[in-house]
Amino acid sequence: MKDGIHPNYREVLFHDVSNDFKFITRSTINTRDTIEFEGATYPLVKIEVSAESHPFYTGKHKIVDTAGRVDKFRKKFGTVGSKTAISNQ
Repeated sequence: MKDGIHPNYREVLFHDVSNDFKFITRSTINTRDTIEFEGATYPLVKIEVSAESHPFYTGKHKIVDTAGRVDKFRKKFGTVGSKTAISNQ
């Protein structure tokens, strides 16, 4: 293999922000953030959905709203065509 042409393949911590689940795997993804986890420092990648929070794997249906997008959509279009109930929690 040629030297200097391959990306840096290292351990990276992925953080599912919807349920605070963290896991370590190897990746070439570039990140700016780092985090201290179990006594070591890892590059940090924040994700919104993982196998721990995805409805297909959990069997629970929930709407993942990261920036008020669902509320913004419902204010703009109402409940026309919506198959999910509006809950005011």
